[in-house]
Amino acid sequence: MARRTRSASLENRTNRLKLATRKKPYTALIAPGIFLAYRRNGGPGTWSVKCNGWLKRFALADDHEDANGNSVMSYWEALEHAKKLARAGEGNSEQPISVAEAIDGYEADLETRDSSKYNATLVRRHLGALANKTVTLLTERELRDWRAGLIKKGLKPSSADRIARSLKAALALAASNDKRIINAANWKNALKKLPDSENARNVILREQTVLTLVRASYEVSHDYGIMIDVLAETGARESQVLRLHVEDLQDSNAAAPGLMMPRSRKGKSRKAEHRRLPISPRLATLLRQQAKGKAEHDRLIDRIPKLSGRFRPVVKRLGLRSEITPYALRHSSIVRQLLNGLPTRVVAGNHDTSVIMIERNYSRFIIGDMTEEITRKTLPDLGSAPRSSPVLPFERLVS
Repeated sequence: MARRTRSASLENRTNRLKLATRKKPYTALIAPGIFLAYRRNGGPGTWSVKCNGWLKRFALADDHEDANGNSVMSYWEALEHAKKLARAGEGNSEQPISVAEAIDGYEADLETRDSSKYNATLVRRHLGALANKTVTLLTERELRDWRAGLIKKGLKPSSADRIARSLKAALALAASNDKRIINAANWKNALKKLPDSENARNVILREQTVLTLVRASYEVSHDYGIMIDVLAETGARESQVLRLHVEDLQDSNAAAPGLMMPRSRKGKSRKAEHRRLPISPRLATLLRQQAKGKAEHDRLIDRIPKLSGRFRPVVKRLGLRSEITPYALRHSSIVRQLLNGLPTRVVAGNHDTSVIMIERNYSRFIIGDMTEEITRKTLPDLGSAPRSSPVLPFERLVS
C-alpha cells in the first residue's frame, strides 16, 4: 500500500491554527509536481491545489467545523481531492475550468451564434457557491442540491428547470472543448426535468387576450410591438425571430404573405434550415416598413433587451396573471392550431418541435373538446333509420 504524504504543520487543525495569517499559502508536496496548498486566514483556512503553475481553490479547511467531504475538508480529504483535480489535467498545463468559467464560455458562444445571452446571464445570477466548483469534479448530489436550493428560495419548478437547462448547456459546451471532462452523466442525471414542471409554464391565452397584449406592446415602443406581434402570430421562439433576415419576408403575394422562419438549432441539428410560416397581410405590411432601408441580409427585427422584463409591466397594467410571459404566446399558438383542427404533425412542424412533445405537453387539448366534436360527427343517426331494412353482406373486408 502506498504511503500517505504527511505534513506536520497542515494535517491537523491545532497545528494549522498556529501558523501565521498570510496571503501566500503554505504548501505540501503530495505527488510529483502536485502540491496541496493551505491559506491561513483570519477565519477558516482554504485548501487549494497547485500544479503546472496554476492554483485552484476547492474547499474550506476544517479549522472551526467538522469536515463534510464537500465544502469543508480535512487534510486527508483535501490531499486526495487535490490529486484527483490535478490528475484530471495530466498532459495539459491549462487550469481545469470552473463552473463560472463554463458559463462565460457559454455566453461567448451564444454571442458568436447571434443568440440571446439571457440564458447565460440568468444561470450566472443563481450559481451561488457552485460558481467556484470545478466542472471535472461536479457530483450528482451537489447539482441536485443546487437546483433544489433554487426552489427553496422561492422559484417555481418550471423556472428552476429552465435555469438548470442553461447550466447543462454550458457544461456540455465545456465538455466538448475539454476532453478531460468525463463526468457529463452527473449533470444529465441530476438535472433531469422535474415532474410537471413544463405544464406549469404552459399558460394558454384567449385570442382576445393575445390581441390586447399585442396592442399594449406597441405602446411600449414600435420595435417591441413588432417583436411581440411576430411571436403571437407565428408561435416561434425569440431566438428564431432574431435570426430572421429581410430576405426571409416573402410578401410578393400581398394576399398570402409568409416568413421563412429559421429552425431553432435545438438538439444535434445545426443546419441552417427554414420553414415558411403564413402571416397576416397586416403584419407583413408592418414588417416591410421595418425593413425599409435595410439590405437583404440585414436582421429583419432588432434585438430587444430584457424582452420578458418589459413584458411584466404590460401584463400588470392589463390586470392579467403575473405568470404570463412572452412564451405564453407560443403555447397559445400551438393550442389555437390544435383546436382549429390542424393535424398534430402540421402543428409540430409549424412550431419547430416534435409530435411527441406536442402530445406530451398539450394532450389535454388534443383529446378534449376538439376530439369530442370530431367524434360526434361520426355517430350514426339511428333515430331516423327505418325499422326494417335488408342486411347487405360485405363482399370483402377492407384491410
